Amino acid sequence: MREGAIKRSWRPVAQIVLWQFEQRGAPSTTRNLSTIRFESSRVVDAELANRGAGLPWTTFTVGRANAASSRSFVNVPHVRWASTSSDLRNENEEKEAGSAKSEETELVHSKYWGIVPKTPRREDGSPWPWKCFRPWETYSPDLSIDLQKHHVPETWEDKLAFWTVKSLRYPTDLLFKKRYGCRAMMLETVAAVPGMVGGMLLHLRSLRRFEHSGGWIKALLEEAESERMHLLTFMEVSQPKWYERALVVAAQGVFFNAYFLFYLLAPRVAHRFVGYLEEEAIYSYTKFLEELDNGNIENIPAPAIAIDYWRLPKDATLRDVVVVVRADEAHHRDVNHYASDIHKGGKKLHEEPAPVGYH
Repeated sequence: MREGAIKRSWRPVAQIVLWQFEQRGAPSTTRNLSTIRFESSRVVDAELANRGAGLPWTTFTVGRANAASSRSFVNVPHVRWASTSSDLRNENEEKEAGSAKSEETELVHSKYWGIVPKTPRREDGSPWPWKCFRPWETYSPDLSIDLQKHHVPETWEDKLAFWTVKSLRYPTDLLFKKRYGCRAMMLETVAAVPGMVGGMLLHLRSLRRFEHSGGWIKALLEEAESERMHLLTFMEVSQPKWYERALVVAAQGVFFNAYFLFYLLAPRVAHRFVGYLEEEAIYSYTKFLEELDNGNIENIPAPAIAIDYWRLPKDATLRDVVVVVRADEAHHRDVNHYASDIHKGGKKLHEEPAPVGYH
C-alpha cells in the first residue's frame, strides 16, 4: 500500500486499546503489559501502562494497513506486541524475561524526564536493596563518645526544659514499662520531629534574611534523618498495636505544633529541651542493654536495614544495634546543647559553624 494512501486513511487522534493486567497481589514483581491490539478504524485514547507500572499517557495515530484487514498492530517501546492469539497464550512464559526488563519498565518515567537513577551495589557486588537511603549515606558511629556527660541546669529556662523532660518520663514508663523495643519505636516517632522543625525554620530564616545558615540546616536535618532510621530499624523488631499507632498520630500532631511555636519564641530553650530529651534516651537505651544482657529480652539477629545503615558485621545482633543507636543519641545530645550554648552566648546559630556529619 502506498504511503500516501495510508496517510489519507489516518484519523486525527487514535487511542491504543490495552491490555491484560496481572492480577493484583500476584507474587511476581514484574508487571508486563499484555499484547496491545490497535483498531485502525477507531479513534481512541489509551493509557500506556497499568496502574501498577504507572507508564505515561501517550496519543497515537493509527491508519488502515490495507483494505482487506481493519486491524493493525503497532510496536510501542517497553510494551510487547503480537499479531496472533498464540502470543497471548504464551504470555506467562514471556513474563520470566528477568529483572532487567522489569527495571526498564519501572524506569520509564525517569527515562522520559532524562533522570535515570543508577542502582548502587554493596561491596560484595550484590544489588543495594534499600531505597530509603544510599550507600554513601551510611556510616559507622563513634562509640567512644562519653555517655555520662550532662548539662547542669543553671538558668530558670534550663530548669524549665529539664523538669519538663523529667515529667514526660513518668507517663512513658507507665505505658511501656520494660517493653523497651516498643518504647524505642514509639519515642523515635516523636524524637525525629525537633530536627526537622528546627531545620525548616532556619531554612526559612535564611531565605528571609538573605544569610547563610552556617551549615545548621543540614546538621539538624541529619539529626531528623538519623532518628527516622532508628524508627525504621525498630519497626523490624517490634510491631505497634493499633492503639499505639493512634497514640503516635495524636502525639506527633500535638508535639509538632507545640515545638514549632516553642522554637519560634525561644530557640535556645528549645535546643536545651532536646538536649535533655536525648539524655533520657541514652538512659532508656542503657536500660534496654541491661535487659538484653540479663536475658530478659531475646538478643535476636540485627535487622538487615541496620546492618547496612550502620555498617555492622553480618552476624550483628540486636544488642549491637542498640549500642550504635545509643551513640547516635549521645551525639544528638551534644549538638543540641551546643546550639543552646551558642544562643546563650548572645549569638545566632549561623555565626558558628555547625557540626555537619557529627552523628
